[in-house]
Amino acid sequence: MRFDILTIFPDMFSPLNQSIVGKAQEKGIVEIHTHDFRDFASNKQRHVDDVPYGGGQGMLLMPQPIFDTMDQFPHEGARVLLMDPAGRKFDQKMAEELANEEQVVFICGHYEGYDERIKTLVTDEVSLGDFVLTGGEVAANVMIDAVSRLIPGVLGKQASYEDDSFSSGLLEYPQYTRPDDFRGMKVPEVLTSGHHENIRQWRLRESLKKTLVRRPDLLDQYEANEEEVKILDELRHSCNEPHDVIE
Repeated sequence: MRFDILTIFPDMFSPLNQSIVGKAQEKGIVEIHTHDFRDFASNKQRHVDDVPYGGGQGMLLMPQPIFDTMDQFPHEGARVLLMDPAGRKFDQKMAEELANEEQVVFICGHYEGYDERIKTLVTDEVSLGDFVLTGGEVAANVMIDAVSRLIPGVLGKQASYEDDSFSSGLLEYPQYTRPDDFRGMKVPEVLTSGHHENIRQWRLRESLKKTLVRRPDLLDQYEANEEEVKILDELRHSCNEPHDVIE
């Protein structure tokens, strides 16, 4: 998979050369190319922004440097993402969509916004959430990391991400490692029992309980099976009992 990033701060993507994404690049599974669109500014000062027509606060990213940069590399059929707080909110579902693409292009802007004509290059406007960042670089880093780990061969096993929070539609169950007793805090006995079915049931219940308590909104979209419906009914009943809460 190939990622192309249009930015005026290419050094902000150095973290992607580390850890799992860095190893994926070494293996040739992932390619990451940064393009400094300031290099394609048509003015001597290398400005890539200008004041908006009609007046207003701040500066807007000009179309010319972006269009000329896009002309420098192949991107036919690519998903072209514009980092914009007004865009579709990025989530695990979108990460899974993008992991099936062959090429994803990120346009990272700064200043107050973009010339509207830039959006003719774009397939998706994307936001990390309801807050404003100083530029699109941080958001693009996060998205590339989230997408890359879903690409076959990047993680050691597919199961490494299948149980992650949001991959199944639920939050992940609690996990423990050695020692089984640390400063009086003990690992649940079921996890050391070796009984695989009991462990599966415990993990499912804990995952559902965690989701119900912390992110009940996720259950609105989740298609629970018969076993899960029964567990959720029990959890909701226990939560409604006097002096009894889910912990």
